[in-house]
Amino acid sequence: MATFLYKLGRAAFRRRRLVALLWVALLAVAGVGAATAPTATSSSFSIPGTEAQRAFDLLEERFPGAGADGATARVVFKAPEGQKVTDPAHKAVVEETVSALKSGSDQIVQVVDPYTAHAVSQNGSTAYVSVSYKVNAMELTDETREALKQAGQNAQGKGLTVEVGGDALQTMPEQGASEAIGIVLAGIVLVITFGSLVAAGLPLLTAVIGVGIGVSTITALANVLDLGTTTSTLASMIGLAVGIDYALFIVSRYRAELAEGRAKEEAAGRAVGTAGSAVVFAGLTVVIALVGLAVVNIPMLTKMGFAAAGTVVIAVLIALTLIPALLGFAGDKVVSRKVRKGTAKTSDKPNGGTRWARFVIRRPLMVLIVGVLGLGAIAVPAASLEMGLPDDGVKSTATSERRAYDLLSDGFGPGFNGPLLVVVDGDKAAADRTVSTIKGLDGWAAVTPATPNKAGDAAMITVVPKDRPSSTETEDLVHDIRGATGDNVLVTGATAMNIDFSQKMNDALVPYLALVVGLAFVLLTLVFRSVLVPLKAALGFLLSVVAALGAVVAVFQWGWLGSLFGVEQTGPIMSMMPIFMVGVVFGLAMDYEVFLVTRMREAYVHGERPGEAIVTGFRHSARVVTAAAVIMIAVFSGFIGMDEQMVKMIGFGLAAAVLFDAFVVRMAIVPAVLALLGHKAWWLPKWLDRILPNVDVEGESLAQSTGGPGAGAAKPDLVKV
Repeated sequence: MATFLYKLGRAAFRRRRLVALLWVALLAVAGVGAATAPTATSSSFSIPGTEAQRAFDLLEERFPGAGADGATARVVFKAPEGQKVTDPAHKAVVEETVSALKSGSDQIVQVVDPYTAHAVSQNGSTAYVSVSYKVNAMELTDETREALKQAGQNAQGKGLTVEVGGDALQTMPEQGASEAIGIVLAGIVLVITFGSLVAAGLPLLTAVIGVGIGVSTITALANVLDLGTTTSTLASMIGLAVGIDYALFIVSRYRAELAEGRAKEEAAGRAVGTAGSAVVFAGLTVVIALVGLAVVNIPMLTKMGFAAAGTVVIAVLIALTLIPALLGFAGDKVVSRKVRKGTAKTSDKPNGGTRWARFVIRRPLMVLIVGVLGLGAIAVPAASLEMGLPDDGVKSTATSERRAYDLLSDGFGPGFNGPLLVVVDGDKAAADRTVSTIKGLDGWAAVTPATPNKAGDAAMITVVPKDRPSSTETEDLVHDIRGATGDNVLVTGATAMNIDFSQKMNDALVPYLALVVGLAFVLLTLVFRSVLVPLKAALGFLLSVVAALGAVVAVFQWGWLGSLFGVEQTGPIMSMMPIFMVGVVFGLAMDYEVFLVTRMREAYVHGERPGEAIVTGFRHSARVVTAAAVIMIAVFSGFIGMDEQMVKMIGFGLAAAVLFDAFVVRMAIVPAVLALLGHKAWWLPKWLDRILPNVDVEGESLAQSTGGPGAGAAKPDLVKV
């Protein structure tokens, strides 16, 4: 592989104009396709195999046009102290709002008047208008959302406090600002790392091009493949992350090859042949992790995973072709001004990576114990992990959704924010028996009479829990209803759907881990031709992910340091979080593992002793891996400042995971374990050595087939970075 990539890198460098033109043309085609494609709405959300999904399917069949799985909204009215919403003046404002809502959008199924639906609190201080829509929240038009907001705003200032809640206001968070902050911080880190604006700009430019092509392609195909507006979120986040990383690795190796006196074209070929091999295998681990999301069997997640994997493939191809082409255009400007003037210090002086590696190999057992115990301590809260989907109760009090949530909780009880919908597949007698059975259980605040369909062969029952939607008491009520009723009774609604979704994610975690870690273990065995190195990589990754989950639980579930990160209300951890972190962090962790350890393996294969190989690997790679990790932490930390609780949680979790994995696992535990293992680290059974193909990631064949450092010497005084 190294020889093939070497030739590819030289060809791209030599024919740089053609390569650059092809990528620009591809970006233009994708951009035109995205601009001319019909506006995407949202990928249809379904959870195959769950009771909540079966109930929705039954509702669509027996109650056509009812919009059972459509978005909902509640406009909540609160009268001033000592007054009631039933007072004539206040009642007129509420009824005026009901009329405005009914005429506000053709996506509305029904608007329920609170005075006819008994949606007025016992003390008369609070009332709410229920609004049901034909489509889910992500398919609502901007006009429909604006009409909902406007109806609430028009009622304000007329003697009542008015707030709007419900999933109808749910939108995908705007990420542009966060991504821009991440790119700016990445640029600063790259300038410090390389000491050259040109070298710093190349990874940013190519990452943006890769994300542009990937996201534009997703947008162009959104309606054809039912991808929806949410699919590009993960693709852009991962594409930006790996795009910068991969380009950073290639540029860094190119500068190191120049420092050894090679001509520019030869340096480009060798950079792609060596670092490029690491990029290919690192990219494959990310692709495995993302495609593996199909194991969960939730169509939306599967599509997101495949779309993000496609963006990663684009990032790998750009790193292997466009980067060497742009290096050809950059000329000497890719190195720092001091290097060009010949005033840079020689590379013989130990750098920070060298000094740290020597410290670790002198005290490997101490470093290993401190690293493992430290992450183990941080991981302890993960044992108390409670998964669910955060509701409006965890949003900022600055939002109307949170204020509406609080008004409903105060006026009617917290369970009114998450009513359960019970569907009975049977006649009126069966429905009445179900109502009686539910009333015999604990945990409910209200149970409405059964509402039959026109044919009389199905009925709907609304059950209001006593506790808030995300509580364990509400989850217990759902399970109790399902256990006390027969197979002809199904429980659904947003709360039940969240419970089933969380359970499905929980059930899929172990198979997903086994698939991803197992395939990656095979891949890393090919790369390193070792059994213990891939095993150590996988165990270290699991340690860092569990530690990151522990930090997430401590902050978002227990509330530790919550005010520092803007957490106003603790609650369950988003059910997607463990699998999401496994998929994303595993890919990034293997990036650092492959790039750092392949340099050690390269030195070992070329004759250095195990300890010397560790030091060599750190001398060449520690600075680059550190820069890559700092960039990723900066990118993910940008999302912590957003108001959306789920986005905040994802940003915090990923930033913590990269911090732990890059600086504790890869920079401390990995060299400590390798130092303790010595030659045994690179042991491979002879029978397995014969079976495995030699992919030559270290470029051993390159060293034999190409000239030495002086071949085509360029500037012998250039230094390594």
